[in-house]
Amino acid sequence: MKFIDPAHPFYRPLWVRLLLVGLCAAWTAVEYYNGEQTWGLIFLVMTAYAFAQLLLFFKPATAAETAPEEDGQK
Repeated sequence: MKFIDPAHPFYRPLWVRLLLVGLCAAWTAVEYYNGEQTWGLIFLVMTAYAFAQLLLFFKPATAAETAPEEDGQK
């Protein structure tokens, strides 16, 4: 099981992916602003991972990959 599964249909729209990465980055800033370096570092790593999975290395699934398999039975 992946932490973030980029093949899930929820992550298909660009605005959803940008929003998630932005929220992670904003929460990182909140933690550092409040002087919580440990939590800030944890969320910085989460932001970097989300950025890499959802924006940098994202490959949208094709229709053939997302279509249910037909076994020929009715």
